[in-house]
Amino acid sequence: MAQNLKRKRATEAGPRKNRKVTEEDEQTESQYEDDNVDGSGDEGSEGEGEPMEQDDEEWGGLDESAADNKGAGSPEVNSGKAKKPPVGEELRLIKDASDLFKSSSFKLQIDALLPNVRPKASRIPPLDRFLHKLHTYLSGLPSIEPQHPLEAARKLKKKGIAIPYSLPHPTEDTNWKVAFEKPSEIILVGSWANKISVKPKDGLKFGVDMAVEMPNSLFQEKDYLNGRFFQKRAFYLATIASFIKSKNSNLNVDILYDSLQGDTRSTKLIIIPKKDDSEVDFTKLNAQICIIPVLSPNSPIPLHRLSPSHSNLRVTTSATSSEDPKSATHPATPLYNTALLRCLTPRAELLSTYTLKNESLAFADALTLLRIWANQRGYSEGSRLCVRGFEGKGPWWSALLGCLIFGEEPREKGKGSKRKPLGRGLSSYQLFRAALDFLAKHDFEKEPVFVKSKEGHRFSFEEYANAHEAVFVDSSLLVNLLAGVPLGSVELLKYDAQKTLETLNQTILSGDPFPDVFLTEQRDLPTRFDTVLRLDLSSLQPLKTSIQDTVDSGSPANATLSSLSSILRHGLGDRVKAVAILHPTSTPRPISQSDPTNPAIIYIGIVHNMQNAFRLVDHGPAAGEEDESVVQRFREFWGDKAELRRFKDGRIIESVVWEVKTADERAHVPSMVVQYLVKRHFGIQEDAVQVWQSSFDSVLRLPESISSLYVGSGMQTGFKGTMTAFDNLVRSIKALGDDLPLSLMSVSPVSEQLRYTNVFSPVPVPKSLVSLLPPNARYVGPIEIVFEFEKSSRWPDDLKAIQKIKLAFLERIASLLMRSIEGLRANVVVGDGVHTSEILDQSSLEIVTPEGWVFSVRIWHDREATLLDRILEGRDKVLPHLAPQFRQVTKDKEYYDAVEAKEVYTRRFIHAPRHHRAIAALSHHYAAFSGTVRLVKRWLASHWLLHGHISEEAVELICAKVFVAAGRDVAADTELEVTVHHLVPGSKERGFAAVVSFLRGWKWEEGLFVPLHGSTAVEAEIKAVASGAGVWTISTEFDKGGRMWTTHGPDLVAANRVQALASATWNFLHGMERGNLDVKALFIHPTQDYDVVVQLKPSVLPRYLHNIAVDPKLLSRQGKYANLAASDDDATARPGFDPARLLFNDLQRIYADTFKVFFDPFGGDKYGIVWDPSLKQPRPFRVLGGFSSVPVKKENEKAKDKGMVVLNEGAILSEIERLGMGLIKNLAIHV
Repeated sequence: MAQNLKRKRATEAGPRKNRKVTEEDEQTESQYEDDNVDGSGDEGSEGEGEPMEQDDEEWGGLDESAADNKGAGSPEVNSGKAKKPPVGEELRLIKDASDLFKSSSFKLQIDALLPNVRPKASRIPPLDRFLHKLHTYLSGLPSIEPQHPLEAARKLKKKGIAIPYSLPHPTEDTNWKVAFEKPSEIILVGSWANKISVKPKDGLKFGVDMAVEMPNSLFQEKDYLNGRFFQKRAFYLATIASFIKSKNSNLNVDILYDSLQGDTRSTKLIIIPKKDDSEVDFTKLNAQICIIPVLSPNSPIPLHRLSPSHSNLRVTTSATSSEDPKSATHPATPLYNTALLRCLTPRAELLSTYTLKNESLAFADALTLLRIWANQRGYSEGSRLCVRGFEGKGPWWSALLGCLIFGEEPREKGKGSKRKPLGRGLSSYQLFRAALDFLAKHDFEKEPVFVKSKEGHRFSFEEYANAHEAVFVDSSLLVNLLAGVPLGSVELLKYDAQKTLETLNQTILSGDPFPDVFLTEQRDLPTRFDTVLRLDLSSLQPLKTSIQDTVDSGSPANATLSSLSSILRHGLGDRVKAVAILHPTSTPRPISQSDPTNPAIIYIGIVHNMQNAFRLVDHGPAAGEEDESVVQRFREFWGDKAELRRFKDGRIIESVVWEVKTADERAHVPSMVVQYLVKRHFGIQEDAVQVWQSSFDSVLRLPESISSLYVGSGMQTGFKGTMTAFDNLVRSIKALGDDLPLSLMSVSPVSEQLRYTNVFSPVPVPKSLVSLLPPNARYVGPIEIVFEFEKSSRWPDDLKAIQKIKLAFLERIASLLMRSIEGLRANVVVGDGVHTSEILDQSSLEIVTPEGWVFSVRIWHDREATLLDRILEGRDKVLPHLAPQFRQVTKDKEYYDAVEAKEVYTRRFIHAPRHHRAIAALSHHYAAFSGTVRLVKRWLASHWLLHGHISEEAVELICAKVFVAAGRDVAADTELEVTVHHLVPGSKERGFAAVVSFLRGWKWEEGLFVPLHGSTAVEAEIKAVASGAGVWTISTEFDKGGRMWTTHGPDLVAANRVQALASATWNFLHGMERGNLDVKALFIHPTQDYDVVVQLKPSVLPRYLHNIAVDPKLLSRQGKYANLAASDDDATARPGFDPARLLFNDLQRIYADTFKVFFDPFGGDKYGIVWDPSLKQPRPFRVLGGFSSVPVKKENEKAKDKGMVVLNEGAILSEIERLGMGLIKNLAIHV
């Protein structure tokens, strides 16, 4: 597309206003651009001066219009003079672009996209010549006398051609014959004939449909029964294949069979040219010809026998063989009848689409946009998974637009149609958006659709509604275009339309919606579904089988998938928004193979309804139900799971209970339902069903040996236990009352453990459990909270004195708490051993409750900000009455201490509580948000980036971006109805994949805005940074600069590493479609690229139990000798003590200019070191060089000493070993 645009610009006069838009479009990843037939080389080989196809249909912008009016050589255009203001016609074009196409830039993008998804006109002539040659050849084919179908099959088999007979197959007792005569008519049909073809996905070929009309003399009136018509059609198709394959045809082509959705009744002949550079070689067009045998409109087969309510299959089973054939009743065969009717529709579809194209000038472009949108979401053929039922549904998209243009047929006499026609004057974008609106709001389950027709519909509405799940009948056709499409697939289509409309409705802060709607691949399972299950159908053993349903569906596989879809949808009920089956599309097969290959592996994608998805009890009919059949059907459906239960309100009803042991397992209920149903109804065992939820859960859990101790103790753990401990502590402190010097105004939590985003479920470490835990599993993280006392004049007006008063406050609180609560320990903590400033807030109170929970309390005094501002503005040393111009700021040690103190104060006491409240609100509002954040943190930490390079708050903001739509308010009191709650991820696995997908394509140089606090805040100003310690800019309404949580990282190295890591992880997640996704491998970090790997001793790491690859043997309490039990009666838990983290901080601070160090803060037992490559190059020695150096060795003794030095790696590594003595096991140097 980029080269096409460049060629077009070369032919235009004057600069183009849309140059910026098209350049952006060139850089956008578009599948359509990657799917060029012969690559970019062929595009350029046509010549730089060749104009692009359909140039006359493109709107070239104002400059092109001006060039047309003034001429190419107009001095006003080419000279440097000021341009004239736009004239009336140009203003009208601008207004029309804004009114009819969302925006002028959106219209320009559409104009640039459309030519690139249509066939190139310069490559069509060879195809036209080949079609003429093929038409001539087919029109002169000789006749074949009638013969028995099996005899005909044996003759063609000798030529290497199989006849694709459908069910029920002909037998030796068959009393009808097959024959061949030349076609009575040959016409082009489908989208190619109407010039509305759209480039398929994944490099598939354009389809050129050729309808070959079979003569009426070959058929009889009763051929609609028992598949006789389809057998004659199959023989006719195989005979054409034999003629084309013969040398006499002089057609240098390959011929294949293709059957849509594996239904042999829809088999067509595929003709693919061989490259020979002849005048009929159309290989460059990347197209294939599809020969489709059809019936004439006046065929002997009566149409009234093909209504959806008629039965045209007389299948004899063991149950019906003993019955009188005349009195036996046969169920309707709607799918069989529809398949037969489709042989009558190609000509009608051609004329209907042609009429629409002429009636509405925007129809062709709107249809192209709609097809592009559908292709990107798997509603068409492709090399990846296709949504069940939408393979080969091209006529459906045209009919959908026709329904919008002409309206619906009235249901009752005397009443108007339900849907009024939109008219013919809409733009392509408006028509496309109207189609999405229809799909997003229409309920196909309850409301069949009949496009308005002048002559009315031949069959009644009830016949269609009773025979099919979803109904959509075009005005000129008799078939239901949604026949065979499961309701689950239609509901997924509805969900995708809702998501797209939400994207188009978003505000300008969300960016350009065009790529997401038309260019971005949307078929990825991890980001599309909340739960994905992979089913192996090789061990399929259906509980119930019906020969009638099998023959009606066309194949056993189609019957199974149809039954599976219905059962899953019924079983999941209101738990899901959509449950869809996805499988590979049918592929062409050799003409020696009669039956298509059915997929052995299918996928089930579930979109959760978050209000009911995780319900533990399904209610059925009451015990006193009068209709026993209702109770019987419920018990038959659920089997052993159905049981009669009494509830607290006195009801006694049939119920199904899903038992879970942990909170994480509750999120598995939808997949548990699916696994049970496929096992009961289809005999698919657990080992044939693959689900990845438990694997993701395992990386967030403590080791089994440790968690079993907590379960056995019976103590309250997890986030609920943390909140209970917090509430009890606040209640105890408030109960102190007058014993405190000042009244406590508020207690603000700022810990991730209190906002449900801690990676691991919080657990206490009480005294009773410490001795049972191994030394490397006694870590307990402090829960940070902030106290604010009432304002008082007794507070000093000096920063140093304020810090001393805080110490006195904390000591007073500690003594009062220990006196009032038995078993509680409290210690005042002063300093961190690194910072020496006396005005920096460094004091905290460490509280250990009797249950083992640890809290870290800090005091917020708002007067500190005022005093710090005085120092920063130079007002602390100047009398207040002096004029501002006499105030000078001296940047001494006190000034820099104030800068650091002000930064800590703002982050710790202003932004941290506000951030905590917003994230906690999201955790309550979106069920999957908490798990998503925990998974992303675990992922970044396992790859040695969290804490040391990326703050946890920054991760939470990035995850919030996935859940919070731009322009929507999400606060603590926000209601579900005013948000896009149903469109956000409904599982942590899908949320994790969405964040990874975002990170791999995020241009962090442009910054990121997250509307975290709702509309009450002011608009943010996104400002990106080019350099510095942190290169990310994540803005919120209250943090306009976006640097609050990214000031200290990630730097350029870490930011690029995150992007590379996200790309690798995203590619690895695609293993889900191949069934080889190893979730644990996503969190295993490779170490071969580090210059030095420092191995720590796991036995002395209190946090080793959190290690992603923990060794259970190292968590054992067994001593060195088996007969000598380990004794540790004096064992105590050290709150927040993590020596590996402390050593990492020291190395990062001391050697900041020498190397980059990486580490997993969650139990990591290795450091990764990457030397600064610039230090390895010799450089002149200078004092205070900033790194440990060693003189460069002379090449020989006579060489002149130039005083060059290089990095002294050995000395630095020795220093690291000395610093980590007792903690470091060994150092591995990678060369």
